[in-house]
Amino acid sequence: MSDKQELTCIGCPMGCQMEVEVEDGVVKRITGHACRKGELYAAKEVVDPRRIVTSVLPVDGGVVGMVPVKTAGDVPKHKIRDIMKVLKTIRLEAPVEAGRVIVADLCGTGVRLVATRSVTRR
Repeated sequence: MSDKQELTCIGCPMGCQMEVEVEDGVVKRITGHACRKGELYAAKEVVDPRRIVTSVLPVDGGVVGMVPVKTAGDVPKHKIRDIMKVLKTIRLEAPVEAGRVIVADLCGTGVRLVATRSVTRR
């Protein structure tokens, strides 16, 4: 069975309006993209949508009370709710170094959660 999906590309600033034809879970045709980035984005987005997750976590004893974090790679879009539930349970102790791995394997995705800023102790 053939299915058509319309997407707005986020691969570059052009924001091309694309149409992707999928048959039995396989991309058959992509139209409307102006560059290779758009084609790759569309093919991936309709079959296996993924996102980088960014957030902040509380830090006890730091010069600031929160530290920004992000996933070191993209995670399956359907896992984001589970990831956010896990993040709500994490509380860190200062100092926190930028690049510190907070969670080695986030929700079974194989992707690390890392601090993106250092927070020194008060």
